[in-house]
Amino acid sequence: MVYESLYFGTAKPTGVVTPAEWAEFLKSTVTPRFPQGLTVWQASGQWRGSDGAIVSEASHVLNLVHANDAANENAVFEIVAAYKSLFQQEAVLRVKAHACTSL
Repeated sequence: MVYESLYFGTAKPTGVVTPAEWAEFLKSTVTPRFPQGLTVWQASGQWRGSDGAIVSEASHVLNLVHANDAANENAVFEIVAAYKSLFQQEAVLRVKAHACTSL
């Protein structure tokens, strides 16, 4: 199993990702790929863009626990690519670690 945290910034060229846009992204893009469950929370953070400027912005953090296989790897890549495309994002931070789990 792996534990993933994805960090989605909300600043975009024409404003910010709204709560309604985020909810729709979760519903239409994330949940179909990980229907077994996920955890999301709001955060604030900063990062350095490719232009060297430090950007502070509200963010959403998505946590996933899933099997370490090609199907799930592809699903995560699809989620990241979709978010970057939909909301004109330069990057989505992905942190992936091996996990021991129990229910």
